[in-house]
Amino acid sequence: MTDFFNKTDLSKNDAEKIVSETLNKCDDGELYLENSKSETIVLDDGKIKNSTYNSDLGYGLRAVTGEVVAYSHSNEISKNSLKQSADSLSSTLKSKKGVYNYKIPKTNEQFYKNINPMEEKSLQSKLDLLKEVNNYTRAKSGIVHQVTASFSGEHKCIEIIRSGGEVLTDVRPLIRFNVSVMLEKNGKKETGVYGIGGRQSYDEYLKDDNWKKVCDEALRIASVNLDSKPAPAGEMKVVLGPGWPAILIHEAIGHGLEGDFNRKKTSAFHNLMGQRIASEGVTIVDDGTLHNRRGSLTIDDEGTPTEKTVLIENGILKNFMQDRLNARLMNTRSTGSGRRESYKHIVLPRMRNTMMLNGKYSQEEMIKSVDKGIFAVSFGGGQVDITSGKFVFNCTEAYEIINGKIGSPIKGATLIGDGPSILKEVSLVGNNMMLDPGIGTCGKAGQGVPVGVAQPSILIDKMTVGGTQL
Repeated sequence: MTDFFNKTDLSKNDAEKIVSETLNKCDDGELYLENSKSETIVLDDGKIKNSTYNSDLGYGLRAVTGEVVAYSHSNEISKNSLKQSADSLSSTLKSKKGVYNYKIPKTNEQFYKNINPMEEKSLQSKLDLLKEVNNYTRAKSGIVHQVTASFSGEHKCIEIIRSGGEVLTDVRPLIRFNVSVMLEKNGKKETGVYGIGGRQSYDEYLKDDNWKKVCDEALRIASVNLDSKPAPAGEMKVVLGPGWPAILIHEAIGHGLEGDFNRKKTSAFHNLMGQRIASEGVTIVDDGTLHNRRGSLTIDDEGTPTEKTVLIENGILKNFMQDRLNARLMNTRSTGSGRRESYKHIVLPRMRNTMMLNGKYSQEEMIKSVDKGIFAVSFGGGQVDITSGKFVFNCTEAYEIINGKIGSPIKGATLIGDGPSILKEVSLVGNNMMLDPGIGTCGKAGQGVPVGVAQPSILIDKMTVGGTQL
C-alpha cells in the first residue's frame, strides 16, 4: 500500500486537519489520494507496435453542499497545494453543518491487497509471450492476414480521508489480454477479436497455455464472419446468448437506473419505483462484490463498501444505484456505486457488474420456439439515449434462426429498440448465466471505468433488426 505522505512536507495529521476544517460546514466531501501505475504492450504482425508505462500520483479534494459540488485536484501532494485546494472550495461552505449522517460501514476484507501485475512478470517475458501468440495463431490457419495481440495492466492504490479523521484504503489491480485476427479468403477480409481480463494476476489468465484459448476464439470468430451472409431486416424474435450480450442490458437499462439521472428526472424509469417495468422472471442486480471481476471493488471511490444491489426483482423496480450525493438528495443511502476514473474526476453513480439472473429455460427451448429470427452471440459498439432508453447495437457475431434451428452466420445485423419496451418483451429467461470475459469499460460524462456484465440466454419476442437484406 502506498504511503502518500512519505516524500512530502504534508503529514497525515496535516491532511486530516485541513480536510476537517474545510468540510465541517459542508454536507459531504473527502480527500481522495491515488497512486497508479499502468502499462500497455501491443504486438502487431510480429513487431512491437507500442509499449508504454505510466505512473501517476495525485489527489482530489471535494466539498459538497446541497447539489453543488466543488472539486480541486493536483498531481502535487504537498501542504501548500492542499491548502490552495481547500481555499478554492470555500465558496460551497454553508453557515451550518449539513445533515447527511449516513455512516460508512466498515469491512474487514480487502479483495486484492497481494496482487501487483506491474511487478510479477518481466517486460521480456511479456514480449516473448506476445511473439508466441503471433506464431501460434499464424500456424493454426493458412489464411491469417494479420495478428495483433496486447497486454494491459494497472496497479492502483487509493486512500480516502473524510472529515473527522476517518481513513479508508484500497488496492486495485487490473489486467487485460487481447487478440485480434484478420483472415483473408478469396479477396474477402474479416476480423475476429477476443479478450480476457479482471482483477487478478497475469498468470491466472495465462498459465497452462490458457492464452491459446483466446487465440482460438479470435480465429473462430473471424472464420464465422468469413462465411457470413447479409443480415435480414425487420421486426422479429431475437435470442440473446449468455455472457457478453448483457452489454445491451448495461447500456439500455443500467444507465437509466443510476441515481443522478433519476433524481434529475431525465431517466425513463424515474417515476416507476415499485412498479412492474419488466416481464415476470426478469431479475437484474448490480454486484460489486464478485471476486476478481473487472467491476468489483472492496470500497467505492467515496469509501462505501460495495454490495449486491437488486435493481429489478421479478420485473418490479426495486432500487437505483446511488452515490452519497444523490442518495442524500433522494433521502436514501449509498449503494457503494460512487465511482471516478481517477483523482482528476468527480464522483458519479456508476455500474459495477450488472447482471440478469438465471431463469428456468434452456437455450435450446428458446431456439426451437422461433420460426424466424436471429441468435445474437456478441456485440460491438452501440448508442443509447438515457432519457428515452432508445438504443442501436451492432452484432459482431450472429446467426439466423429458421424453423427452430440455428442457420447461417449473418453479418451487418443491428438491434434497435428502447430499454423500457425490451424489458417487457422478454418471454423466456435461460438457466445458463455466464459472466463476460472481463473486457468492459463504461463511459459516462467523459469518464471511463472498468465494469462487468452477465446474463443467461434470453428470448425477446419482438425487436427491430436492422440488416442489409429485406
